Amino acid sequence: MLRRAALVLGLLLAVLLVPSPAVAATALTAANFRLQATAYSGLIDDLDAALPNVSVPGVVADGNRVATSCSPGASNRLASFCWNSGDNGVTYWIPQGITTTADAYDAGTYEGATAILVSWYDDGTDGVDRGVRVSFVDYSTPSAPTYRHVLLVEPYTRTDGRASFRAVNVHAGGMFWYGHYLYVASTSLGFRVFDMRHIWQAGTTNDALIGWQSDGTYQAYGYKYVLPQVFTYARSTAGGYANLTFSFASLDRTSTPDSVIVGEYAYPGTGTRLVRFPIDYTTRMLTESTDGYAHATQAYDVSVTSMQGATAINGTYYLSTSDGDANKGDLATFTPGGSVVMHTDNLPIGPEDVSYWRDKDQLWSLTEYAGSRSVFAVRASAY
Repeated sequence: MLRRAALVLGLLLAVLLVPSPAVAATALTAANFRLQATAYSGLIDDLDAALPNVSVPGVVADGNRVATSCSPGASNRLASFCWNSGDNGVTYWIPQGITTTADAYDAGTYEGATAILVSWYDDGTDGVDRGVRVSFVDYSTPSAPTYRHVLLVEPYTRTDGRASFRAVNVHAGGMFWYGHYLYVASTSLGFRVFDMRHIWQAGTTNDALIGWQSDGTYQAYGYKYVLPQVFTYARSTAGGYANLTFSFASLDRTSTPDSVIVGEYAYPGTGTRLVRFPIDYTTRMLTESTDGYAHATQAYDVSVTSMQGATAINGTYYLSTSDGDANKGDLATFTPGGSVVMHTDNLPIGPEDVSYWRDKDQLWSLTEYAGSRSVFAVRASAY
């Protein structure tokens, strides 16, 4: 009986440890997915002259909130932290995207700073839509991270001709940092691009106002720093393909050349594609063809619903998928020419965007649901 029980237990464990059945993936004509850049904003110089400029290390060192230690339920977890109680519990700000200084530069630092960035969108349920904020987390001491939220803004010209800025109202489901640019996924547009060389210090006297005010100040809903949008990339397609939904995005520094992964969230319905665009490390912009477009170099329909994030590491795609607010998330892998394999329940409840820190073999992600929010890294090579 003991031998039989042991055999049954062994078979049960084997079943539990084997990944879920593979999901078929279909190759698409990559070059038919394209992006086109707008010109760099002509208002940046005017606002540079009107507002104090602050460096990235200056913002990172000016943290006014302290992260807490926590142990989210992620298999092969290497690192983690949680927000303070206010940010963990707030319902109208919802965390989504993640990137790090290892995306910005291969050395893993930006002007000496080691940081993790997380995007949050305001759902407006408290009566005000403040757009998107980005948490600049000082990760130079992983055991004691501090952070500060920075508001994303879009410069514009007022009717009186004065340069001002307004909130950026997007979902910000994914982002990546490359050189001095922060690329933020814009669901039905493509990318909104922000310039880290132009972080401005705003007034903090009124948390209900934004932009230039009659008293000569520039307010930002009470946030001390703002990061301006400087240009955008507009999506389009050829060959009869439907437009790609920019639900999330990440950087792949393991490809040659460096490249960008964009994917779609769908539950239920159509929209389960992953697309790769090349990016130029000399200009920090997507690689443009002679026709003025940046064309994708890989594209697949992976038939995976509820994708929340994706990146690629040495040719293999890594996908995070969610399963509601009561079930753990899944990590999936996919190598072109093969099928998607689901590793079920390996991520905490509510996983979102992902970002890879190559030198540490850390695949970073975060969770979104109020009351149980965390930021964590798992060992990528375990999958």
